[in-house]
Amino acid sequence: MQTNERAKVRNRIQAKRGEDMELRETILEGTIQAFNKKGLKFTMDDIAALLGISKKTIYTVFQDKNTLVSEMVDYCFDSIKESEQEVISDTSLDTVGKIRAVLGVLPESYKDIDFRQLYLLKDKYPKIYKKVEQRLETGWETTIALIQQGIHEGTVRPIQIPILKTMMEATLEQFFQRDILITNQISYNEALEEVVNILVDGITR
Repeated sequence: MQTNERAKVRNRIQAKRGEDMELRETILEGTIQAFNKKGLKFTMDDIAALLGISKKTIYTVFQDKNTLVSEMVDYCFDSIKESEQEVISDTSLDTVGKIRAVLGVLPESYKDIDFRQLYLLKDKYPKIYKKVEQRLETGWETTIALIQQGIHEGTVRPIQIPILKTMMEATLEQFFQRDILITNQISYNEALEEVVNILVDGITR
């Protein structure tokens, strides 16, 4: 009898965790929508209106806007990493195709997000901007392995991989530090695709 009761309690706890995780993801997706519409000027009221929930419900998951923006950054980067794995598993792509896709990967649901607004983080949320920098500088293992594979195959010319990594990081950081894309009316997607094409076309045979 005690075993059955423990199992019921465990199942209730697991169900509650699942519901909490689903609510968290729903709020983060709503935050991305609000960010896309208003940049960092979005409010908790904006998110609540988009999702059709109360602001109080949002505060049961995220204590303030600062926490929410920080979690949104992690959520976006984690989603990008998941999309990277989908590229790696795509048997229709050759090594160079995978390098190009991984460097420019962006989840389909993020195609319309105005990442150009992230440059505002540096002044308004410096700690969160630091997190963006850290995420840009880490998680390169998949890309490096693909480039090494391409060099081994002979489809990529021998290069100093740390140089390419630094070039990519520095370019993206410039996009996020300044309003260069907005000033020149270039979308983040267009800029990312252009950078990837320049880099990949420069290293392939």
